[in-house]
Amino acid sequence: MSCWAPGCPVLSMCRGLAALPVTCLERAKELKTRLGILLHKPELGHRIGTSGKLQLGSRQRDSSQEVLEWRESFDQLLKSKSGVTAFHTFLKTEFSEENLDFWLACEDFKKTRSKTKLASKANRIFEEFVQSEAPREVNIDHETREITRKNLSGATSACFNEAQAKTRTLMEKDSYPRFLKSASYQDMTRQATSCGISKRSHT
Repeated sequence: MSCWAPGCPVLSMCRGLAALPVTCLERAKELKTRLGILLHKPELGHRIGTSGKLQLGSRQRDSSQEVLEWRESFDQLLKSKSGVTAFHTFLKTEFSEENLDFWLACEDFKKTRSKTKLASKANRIFEEFVQSEAPREVNIDHETREITRKNLSGATSACFNEAQAKTRTLMEKDSYPRFLKSASYQDMTRQATSCGISKRSHT
């Protein structure tokens, strides 16, 4: 339904959008499209799908603001569904996505309530990521690997805590700074910053 009476919210919204520069609107659309493509990349598989449980919060944030928040801290990146997906895409270029996949698998594992499922999931995660020469072996020291192996005998939701913490620290200190400096992220922040400045100058 259209409304052209003075004070009509639809008319006000249209005027507000019209006041924004065309370049800003184009950048916002491009940024939204890029995030959409990242979130629907089929090659990420079922593992990255577990990140969907990491909610952005009670309200949906503006995508450009969200992109800028990723550089505030590694925690901010991990809290964002699209941030996790963008980081995963970057890690694939460095052939180290198993670290994030392991971290996500551990997050999902800790939500498991069934003791039977807990034991079977624990063994599956250990065989895929932790044991020596595992198909997607993560970079942890021998001592942590052995502690995790012993934890499997009485699997609890905390049995991967030490290995997960070591992997998280590795990503935060090593991969995360490189992600922030990457051409793809720099491009996204330029678009987000430019659009944010344009919006503020027209409010």
